[in-house]
Amino acid sequence: MPSSVSVWNTAPTSAPAQRRGRYVPGSSDHPAKMLPALAAHAIATYTQPGDVVLDPMCGIGTTLVEAQHLGRNAIGVEYEPRWAHIARLNSTNASHEGATSRGHVYCGDARDLRSLIPTRLHGKIAMVLTSPPYGNSVHGQVRSTRDSGEKGVAKRNYRYSHDPDNLAHVGLDRLLEAFTEILTQCRHVLRPGGTVAITTRPWRERGELIDLPSAALAAGVAAGLTPTERNVALLAGIRNGQLIARPSFFQMKNVRDARRGGIPLHLVQHEDVLVLSAPQITGPAPERPAEHRTTSRHPACPTRKPTTTAVFRSRTCRDNRGPRHA
Repeated sequence: MPSSVSVWNTAPTSAPAQRRGRYVPGSSDHPAKMLPALAAHAIATYTQPGDVVLDPMCGIGTTLVEAQHLGRNAIGVEYEPRWAHIARLNSTNASHEGATSRGHVYCGDARDLRSLIPTRLHGKIAMVLTSPPYGNSVHGQVRSTRDSGEKGVAKRNYRYSHDPDNLAHVGLDRLLEAFTEILTQCRHVLRPGGTVAITTRPWRERGELIDLPSAALAAGVAAGLTPTERNVALLAGIRNGQLIARPSFFQMKNVRDARRGGIPLHLVQHEDVLVLSAPQITGPAPERPAEHRTTSRHPACPTRKPTTTAVFRSRTCRDNRGPRHA
């Protein structure tokens, strides 16, 4: 991978300000939304008007909305019916708001991507833009409980769903195995030399840093993709040459708790954007050893025993980086 790193100014305004008037009511309830300016920058950088952009785990459809407003056609796949419905509404709203291109949302498991997306689009997709799901420990919204006569805050909208098969609710090893399978599916529908951009960041679990970006990069390589760039997308604004942090409640709480305990944590103010490319000549993926094959997770599919591949194990370390924000 090239050693150079590009810094993207993707948070000149807050996430709610970026979504205001552009996304339908109910969109804010999703626990982990991609920053619209980040999606727009990536799409504008790696595609051309008229190209097709895919998000295999599209959530509320941020990738679709921003692609449509930039004149790109967009496809989204979403496992949860609730969020697939919101994504469709957001895509339709983009058309009403002047977007010149179309978006389509398919509800299903991204590991069945090639059967979900029309065959006529296989080999035609210019870019995949997505983010692996995270667990609920760092997601959600809070509200004060003062009105109820209690002290403190109550957490809400911190789960993708109550479906235990949702990848956001499984262990990290199983998540990364599944993510590899999803990226392999993406490689088969990308055009030769197409781009995959993965937005991700580390988080802390019981005091240890989970290096998800490095694990996601390993998943991409295992899926037959070639790393080309590693960029930094700012989650903080820039004012008078200084970063203006926009931390979530959970970031602030975790950092303050750690500092009270003598651990000098800092706020995470960027997201890694891993950029990989598909082979110039498409073809079948090399057969993986049986012990490395991943599990079926769709309720309608037969269940296979999950396996663990050493390369996907999360590397943990202690350092001064803060937790992933919601």
